[in-house]
Amino acid sequence: MSAVGVRMLGMRRRFGAVAALDGLDLIIEPGEFVALLGPSGCGKTTALRVLAGFESADEGTVFVGDRDITDLAPNRRDMGMVFQAFSLFPNLTALDNVAFGLRVRGNATAARRKRAAELLELVGLGGAGGRYPHQLSGGQQQRVALARALAIEPRVLLLDEPLSALDAQVRVQLRDEIRRIQQRLGITTLFVTHDQGEALSVADRVGVMRAGRLEQLADPDTLYHRPATPFVGEFVGTMNRLSGVLGSDGTVSVLGSTHQVAAGSSDAAAGAAVAVLVRPEAMTLTAADTGTALVVVRTFHGALTRLSVRLPDGDEALVDLPSPAAAGIKPGDTVTVGVGPGPVLVATPDDTPVPAAAA
Repeated sequence: MSAVGVRMLGMRRRFGAVAALDGLDLIIEPGEFVALLGPSGCGKTTALRVLAGFESADEGTVFVGDRDITDLAPNRRDMGMVFQAFSLFPNLTALDNVAFGLRVRGNATAARRKRAAELLELVGLGGAGGRYPHQLSGGQQQRVALARALAIEPRVLLLDEPLSALDAQVRVQLRDEIRRIQQRLGITTLFVTHDQGEALSVADRVGVMRAGRLEQLADPDTLYHRPATPFVGEFVGTMNRLSGVLGSDGTVSVLGSTHQVAAGSSDAAAGAAVAVLVRPEAMTLTAADTGTALVVVRTFHGALTRLSVRLPDGDEALVDLPSPAAAGIKPGDTVTVGVGPGPVLVATPDDTPVPAAAA
């Protein structure tokens, strides 16, 4: 079956006074893997549930390929879904769990068992077909759930926080396995997750949602290095907020240097005090007896070392350096801190910073 695209156009969904979706437009190309990120309540899970047919939108249209599926029941949408909870039938073996959807569709016993066995092999559980869910680890159960979702040969695969119930090592292994299988099958996939690392490492494009709308939908490199708005910049990865002053020529002064203001920055008048958003790795730091900043914390991360530095204005900033360059720098040392070359995002000081661990 050839890959199909997905279009969700003008989607609106309210729950009382809360607009979970507020004119959402989301387009997924055929065979593309798109992940949705955003803080709690931003609408990412609602968007997935509307696409699956588990929620009805108040307004908007959903297309899979050229087919309008807006009013179709979930079982008629040709979609496979993997949930956070494994949702396996405890009284069925792994093989029978995978084959369940085929049985409901009336496939012959031999054919569905053959297909189920092939899919268990695909997800790395070729020898576990006779085991029951309680005999499998959490990671193995989620692999069975993935195989079951793929058994019906869906045109679209939906993944709703499928890894959040697993421990860290298993989560990474299964994340990579999902991506390998998705690429091998070429199936159009929407993945909702609260984990930025998961989204950035597996998706072709990542969408950051806020208040029911997409702030930006882009490939991971663009999203991280060229965020479209301050909200995206602060939500994805770690970002310093530094005090700056806007110039009259599209520039901003920060930590003694002048930089171009990046597109997407908040509007403010020349001379206004602003928050300048800078990644830790875009900061510069040199040891200096006459420096005006103070190293507070030093954290070794292998190839990189992160230094937490107290600036002259009392604020703290994070600076990431290659570990060899940070050798000898320790808490209590005075240093000179600056901002590396290149445009910077600017936000108004009263913009609410995005929590780093937002779900």
